[in-house]
Amino acid sequence: MAVVHGAALYRESYAHFVASEDSSPAPVDGAAQVPGPGPTLRVTKSLSIPLSDITWRATTSGGPGGQHANRTLSRVEVQFDVAGSTALGPRQRARLTERYGPVVRAAASESRSQSRNRQLAFERLATRLADGLKVDPTRRPTKPTKGSQVRRVEQKRQRSEVKRHRRAPNEHDD
Repeated sequence: MAVVHGAALYRESYAHFVASEDSSPAPVDGAAQVPGPGPTLRVTKSLSIPLSDITWRATTSGGPGGQHANRTLSRVEVQFDVAGSTALGPRQRARLTERYGPVVRAAASESRSQSRNRQLAFERLATRLADGLKVDPTRRPTKPTKGSQVRRVEQKRQRSEVKRHRRAPNEHDD
């Protein structure tokens, strides 16, 4: 099992979701650059997490596959320590801890390539963190207005009258 921290795991192939201090000043994916030491994982437009706060490890993927699956460390699991991160504000930290606990994890084992699985795991971690940081709007229950209640009852009465006229004449009807 290989455990790698921080900048050792940065590759150029991650440029579409990772920003670096020494990269060009142009924004990545339309978002503003966040100053900071070393490469970062872009979570939202306003939040980038330094890769030094993210730990990843490679393990053998489970299931059938013969010698390649049994000997190759292709499954990748990444984890982010919410409680120990300096990139998060107090409200963000509290929201993530409430939803996911003190550590957020993501894994990928779809590909035979460790680098592709690492890329997928980082994307899943970013998506999971972004989803965990979303604030759901509070529901405001609404009450039907008096006019809408009257209109509804009047429509029901009219529909009932139409259906009553469709019935066959009966001795008991007027």
